[in-house]
Amino acid sequence: MTDSTPIYLDHNATTPHDPEVVAAMRPYLETHFGNPSSAHAYGLRTHRAVDAARAQVADALNCAPEEVVFTSGGTESNNYAIKGIAFARRGRGNHIVTSQIEHPAVTEVCRFLETQGFETTYLPVDGSGRVRMSDVEAALTPRTILLTVMHANNEVGTVQPIVEMAALARERGVAIHTDAAQSVGKIPTNVQALGVDLLSVAGHKLYAPKGIGALYVRGGTELAAFMHGAGHESGRRAGTENVLEIVGLGKACEIVGRDLDRHGRHMATMRDRLLAGFGEKVADFRVNGHPEARLPNTLSVSFRGVEAHEVLAAIQEQVAASAGSACHSGAVTLSPVLQAMGLDPEWARGTLRLSTGRYTQASDVDTAAAVIAEAVLAQSGCQAD
Repeated sequence: MTDSTPIYLDHNATTPHDPEVVAAMRPYLETHFGNPSSAHAYGLRTHRAVDAARAQVADALNCAPEEVVFTSGGTESNNYAIKGIAFARRGRGNHIVTSQIEHPAVTEVCRFLETQGFETTYLPVDGSGRVRMSDVEAALTPRTILLTVMHANNEVGTVQPIVEMAALARERGVAIHTDAAQSVGKIPTNVQALGVDLLSVAGHKLYAPKGIGALYVRGGTELAAFMHGAGHESGRRAGTENVLEIVGLGKACEIVGRDLDRHGRHMATMRDRLLAGFGEKVADFRVNGHPEARLPNTLSVSFRGVEAHEVLAAIQEQVAASAGSACHSGAVTLSPVLQAMGLDPEWARGTLRLSTGRYTQASDVDTAAAVIAEAVLAQSGCQAD
């Protein structure tokens, strides 16, 4: 950290570009500008680049290249998956099952579909933020056409039992989609092992640029068209390919396949060191999320008797992080995720979301822990252990 650059602990919001990603993209920013649909040399070069990137994404997910559709990001991938299944299977049913802790890129899509004659069941979660399989089983009906539950939560890091959900969905003839925006690059996202039909990827969560993503579509899965136009992406998604960022996403996925274990261990070490730093200075705090089934980089920590937005304001020049609540016009709005988990408002108001990255250093974590603890103690009057 320098005097003008805060320590960055908000990697679940977005990540910096990996230098290897930037290097891979540069020729397509400076030199190779051809339209991949053009039959001449300029187009053939970029067409080959798109094909190579598709193979890199497919390798990271353990699927066939033709099962990868490039999108503008996680939001579009979620929209395409959910709307695509809903309209393609409308003749078989109109019921969708999701959870209460999904990202708005899922819940708002479901809300829209409710205006189109669809029904949605929003599954509760337990105190760790995990969906109960008994609730999933009870929610599925003969009219259910889609189960969509995120792989890992962006706020508390809890990983859902997607393998079990997929097996149950398969038994019932229900398509299953998972939003893996937070999990790709942090934990394994092998679509064959997960058993899902659709999986969303967001490039800017794995050190690629903003504005690029992908949707895995299992072979044979029928989706209604989401965008109409020329037959790009094997007819699945109209629009001239964003070659520059597709190349970046491909390289980012190659890095994931190569370094996932190493990066995961590093992020977990930094997360645990950060937690230990709090423990040395602040007595009254709690950690949210599942103790074991969780992302290696995510720490949701609540401090009783403080307001998270005030803590963030106090530390903003030294540490960049997120809160589990927001203050609007003097009123504090609690995170729907923390509410669904049943967290007491007194704790929820003082919740910080801290997320480490592959470049987070031990010295950064130590400094951040001290800065945050000082701000919490100043606001609450707590005494360190």
